[in-house]
Amino acid sequence: MTSTRHDGDSWDLASSVGATATMAAAARAIATREDRSLIDDPFAEPLVRAVGVDLLTRLASGEVPPGDLVGPVAIDGAKVRTKFYDEFFLEATNAGVTQVVILASGLDSRAYRLPWPAGTVVYEVDQPPVVEFKTRALAELGAVPTADRRVAAVDLRDDWPAALRAAGFDPARPTAWSAEGLLGYLPPEAQDRLLDTITRLSAPGSRVATESRPNPRPGDEDTTKEGLHRISERWRAQGFDLDHARLRYFGERNEAAPYLADRGWALTGTTIRTLFAANDLPPIEDDDLRMGDVLYVSGVLESR
Repeated sequence: MTSTRHDGDSWDLASSVGATATMAAAARAIATREDRSLIDDPFAEPLVRAVGVDLLTRLASGEVPPGDLVGPVAIDGAKVRTKFYDEFFLEATNAGVTQVVILASGLDSRAYRLPWPAGTVVYEVDQPPVVEFKTRALAELGAVPTADRRVAAVDLRDDWPAALRAAGFDPARPTAWSAEGLLGYLPPEAQDRLLDTITRLSAPGSRVATESRPNPRPGDEDTTKEGLHRISERWRAQGFDLDHARLRYFGERNEAAPYLADRGWALTGTTIRTLFAANDLPPIEDDDLRMGDVLYVSGVLESR
């Protein structure tokens, strides 16, 4: 599980980048138990259980307390992040956008748990083994989509727009796009290509939501890597070997918010630190990963 990212690498939901989707679902399961007023994801725990990583299952089920494996900041972060994207999608679709695309959908269950307006089509884009696993696991749970759910089973490094069109996507109609927890796992140039492609496939009135991480100040990346190594060591001590630092792409990159704004998107953004305060959550302290400075941004395409 510890190999460095490289072009053409692959994974499943128990390894490499795929395991981060399962860890995020475990955090959502813990957060749901803590506070259903901010997050209510009834599918998070059973999906983690279906993946079959013992430690993650025990964390998601509450059998093992999160302790320092999934700290309070990570749990509260799952609350505000889930709420942000839930509200983004419901605001967009209630305003008349009928086409939704969830990029790198992983174990996201929004197509099954949100109260989508009638006529909404939700496209999920992820690697074939990931979308096939989730579709099967949710069917075995008896879960039924609450929208017209369609999958584009394709790696984002391949021709995903063609797969999206083949699933019925219409670029002439406004779309609500999410790139949640995704950009940091893309090389800088791949991030730009993704954002360019989203823009190219978007009709005026389309909406987008993602995170925009500030570029590092001198010494920031070393501090971040040290923090990620400490997290990895704690997990490794419990028998789960995943090197978080090796999963990310570091170095200078275009910040997502200004990059999108330059391409015609009218955006608003708020920091995670501000979202914590707005939801009466404890402030972020000892922020080695600069999590609190990350902007959650959303906006509308006005022109191209």
